[in-house]
Amino acid sequence: MADETTGARGRPPRVFAVVLFLYGAGLAGPGGFLLSLGGTSFYLIAGIACIGCAILLWRGDGRGVSLYALLLVATLIWGILESGRDGWALLPRIGIPILLGLWLLAPWAQRGLRAGATPARWIIGVTSLAGIALVLAGVMSPSYGVPPSAQRTGGAEAVAATMRPGDGDWLEYGRDKGGTRFSPLSQITRANVGELELAWTYRVGIPKNMRVALEATPLELDDRLYLCAGNGDVMALDAETGKQIWRFVANADPTGVFAGVCRGVAYYRVPDASGPCPERILSTTVDQRLLALNARDGTLCADFGERGEVSLAAGMGKYDPGYYRVTSAPQVVRGRVVLGGWVTDGQYVGEPSGVVRAFDAVTGRLAWAWDIGRPGQTGEPPPGETYTLGTPNSWAPISADEDLGLVYLPTGNSTPDYVGAYRRAFDDKYSSSVVALDAVTGALRWSFQTTHHDLWDYDVASQPTLVDLPDGTKALLQPTKRGELFLLDRRTGEPLTAVEERPAPATHVPGERTSPTQPFSVGMPSFAGAPPSEVTMWGVTPFDQLWCRIKFREARYDGTLTPAGLEKPSVVYPGYLGGMNWGGVSVDTDRDVVIVNSTHVINYDQLLTRKQADALGIRPFSASFHGDVGGPVAQMGTPYAASIRPFLSPLICPCSQPPYGMLSAVDLKTHKLLWSKPFGTAVDSGPLMIASHLPFTMGVPNIGGAVTTRSGLTFIGASQDRFLRAIETTTGNEIWRARLPAGGQATPMSYWSAASGRQFVLIAAGGHGGLLSKEGDYILAFALPKGAPRNR
Repeated sequence: MADETTGARGRPPRVFAVVLFLYGAGLAGPGGFLLSLGGTSFYLIAGIACIGCAILLWRGDGRGVSLYALLLVATLIWGILESGRDGWALLPRIGIPILLGLWLLAPWAQRGLRAGATPARWIIGVTSLAGIALVLAGVMSPSYGVPPSAQRTGGAEAVAATMRPGDGDWLEYGRDKGGTRFSPLSQITRANVGELELAWTYRVGIPKNMRVALEATPLELDDRLYLCAGNGDVMALDAETGKQIWRFVANADPTGVFAGVCRGVAYYRVPDASGPCPERILSTTVDQRLLALNARDGTLCADFGERGEVSLAAGMGKYDPGYYRVTSAPQVVRGRVVLGGWVTDGQYVGEPSGVVRAFDAVTGRLAWAWDIGRPGQTGEPPPGETYTLGTPNSWAPISADEDLGLVYLPTGNSTPDYVGAYRRAFDDKYSSSVVALDAVTGALRWSFQTTHHDLWDYDVASQPTLVDLPDGTKALLQPTKRGELFLLDRRTGEPLTAVEERPAPATHVPGERTSPTQPFSVGMPSFAGAPPSEVTMWGVTPFDQLWCRIKFREARYDGTLTPAGLEKPSVVYPGYLGGMNWGGVSVDTDRDVVIVNSTHVINYDQLLTRKQADALGIRPFSASFHGDVGGPVAQMGTPYAASIRPFLSPLICPCSQPPYGMLSAVDLKTHKLLWSKPFGTAVDSGPLMIASHLPFTMGVPNIGGAVTTRSGLTFIGASQDRFLRAIETTTGNEIWRARLPAGGQATPMSYWSAASGRQFVLIAAGGHGGLLSKEGDYILAFALPKGAPRNR
């Protein structure tokens, strides 16, 4: 029988000692390297301490338990000092140390140890329980610098609501030409939203000959829904049942197309409803065609272009298929169909033109072209010539003001994206901007640049959102990938809140240049998130967190807008997902509240010499070769290719700590945050792309937008986890969610069905490869049960 003074008989816990030795060695070696880079010394110290513990335990010396207890206490204190109350940040710092401590407390790990370890066991037990409690409390009740007003409770204030003609329609991609995504419907309220049920599902279909992304927001009028598929097919559905009324099969040629995307269609009613095609649906295909379809039966409008089609290849010159296509819905204003186009990022100097064109909505004839390399020339180029190659494009949703006669374009970069020395003066002038053109003539009225000489792929991806401020000012909200939200006078382009030009990091690349300053919207909240540092590097375990810390220290980071260099990688924050992406913002125009969903993910970028690029097989996309959009880019015609990738650990987890996604609200009266909360759970994400199924709010990357309603609700999918949520607009409280069969990477919409007298909420669930969310082809409509008591 064991004697407490002499210790237990038996073999020492040598298996545990070996595991602890390996653990310590795994910390000490890389920890020493991190220290040599100027990083924390804790990993080295902890690794050496673990090795010491292992040696003592191998010998059966109970002082090894005491040393481990001291180390565990020190680890918890260090973790708290670095992480505060953030449970997700604390987890990788103390998770494995606590598991090892609990193993050490097991009876089989105590046999063979000489006396002296009993008090240390109590310390290990208490410290482990304290650490677990801190992690669970932080994960289950996350707080990330949320302003006090975000802690309010209670319902949204009531707004008088009476159904008026047109309130139940959704006639534009963003419901109105200004893209507010605000529905005046109010049947679904905070009180009854919990009764929402799936009313119907429609499967768009996935073509066998190409990859498509379902990101569509349908239109609705006269109890019909109109939407498009990624291959260019257009459908009309019964709004009450989801049954297909007609489908136009585009028979698009997918040659060279990496992925087909169609986010929406446009609707136009011919004045006086005259002619054989009085109401038409305008859409585009992946093989560069603009279509006009009869809204009644889906047939081509014979009086539009050539038997209902207009070729968008006219004037564009020769280029590989797939390099140019329209991905966002056309905008119709003053009888003009206005559209830009998506141009493949970063492949070579002189890619297809970013020209923006307008066509007569009745005849399909070219009305004007805004080609920045041919100022004053608004027609198609003469035979043998093309629109100016390589100019900034406009691929995101477009807005318009019918009264002012202006169309508002968010612009991208001239190609290539990460080298700017070869750009022309007019490229630099209009890239990464919001531009206002005369809708009738195409003449430039004003432009406002959100990033000067953009070397980070910060093209303006969000639709400009038009709002009338409480004082009557006609304003424009421009969200950006940088997380900056600019508030401009939409008549003049002048900022309505303070914008500062601040010094920006310089390039070290020979022959390159950077803008000495960059604009910051200091009069509005920033959605860029906290800047990264070694302390905010993350991992599932101490090992991948240590790896991320080393990689951060090895890279260049001189603050936001650090350009990519040759000598070492650069940390780019926010990365190319944003900030805010094409989902844009939604505005509750009754309450003057802006809903913003944003993403915080780092990029790890580096320029490569042509020799390095050739060795890695990096070359321009072609009909027979496609790389990853958002990955390495060839940038042929310049000395440098670029390695572009998200900053991920070996476990394919972000190197930055959560949250990766936020949902926030801004008061348009005060320009202050009302609330800001992590958006999305860890249910569908995890290491090695394996779903963790953890139901805790983490804040996950998101792509898509929100819709607000008169009843004070915000509906949004967008997040990496597969849910459609109802959020209380004024508090941010989640009050309903529905599981989706695929990722909801689209912007929802809401409409009224006269057939049953119900308000519907609809979302496309197509997933997104970049978010690693499950892909699908679902259109899902939710409504209150038929016959249930409800207000109108």
